[in-house]
Amino acid sequence: MDNVGSLALPLIFLVVLYMVLIRPQQKRQKQHQAMVGSLGVGDDVVTVGGLHGEVIDLSDTWMDLDVTGDKGVVLRVERTSLARVVREEVAVVDDETTA
Repeated sequence: MDNVGSLALPLIFLVVLYMVLIRPQQKRQKQHQAMVGSLGVGDDVVTVGGLHGEVIDLSDTWMDLDVTGDKGVVLRVERTSLARVVREEVAVVDDETTA
């Protein structure tokens, strides 16, 4: 009976460790991979280094970013360095007017 009690605490610790650390990291990694996979030419992006730019060319491993807006400065960065895709929110206008 003492052996079961002495094994229960480490097992509980491992389960909590998995739920708090490992599982959320795996979820974030899958979201990042999906974001990188859905990247397309013309998307406005931000890299982990803080560079803002528009994607003008893509490869399996890299992307070319136009960082000036007039195709004057083009930087080649790794696709995995993508932090987020900037999507402009379209405001929904309510058709009902109040008198």
